[in-house]
Amino acid sequence: MNSNYFNGYTPGSPLYSGTSVTPNQQTAPSSMPDFPMEQSYIENILRANKGKQARIHMTFPDSTEFRDREFVGIIEQSGRDHIILSDPATGKWYLLLMIYVDFITFDEKINYSLDFIPNT
Repeated sequence: MNSNYFNGYTPGSPLYSGTSVTPNQQTAPSSMPDFPMEQSYIENILRANKGKQARIHMTFPDSTEFRDREFVGIIEQSGRDHIILSDPATGKWYLLLMIYVDFITFDEKINYSLDFIPNT
């Protein structure tokens, strides 16, 4: 890897713009309140549909064993970078990384709030 790739940036260190510090995800205070629900992020939509069965379609581009996978189960939790899914048929639990998600399907109507749409 090229040593100049990160230009001196170390993960977890603050990003600087002029004289002020802009916190990145790793340096943001952990006591930060929840983000407002008007932000239409996948994690908020999944949280609104917690307990529903979903099909998570994922692609793992570097895998030779399995490239495209579908995970079926109940949405237990979601965060900025992950989904926790349980499969009652097999008893398995999955921690899935959002970076690999292509799309998500449901067999029933999903909960989606107009509060997700920002006032403009």
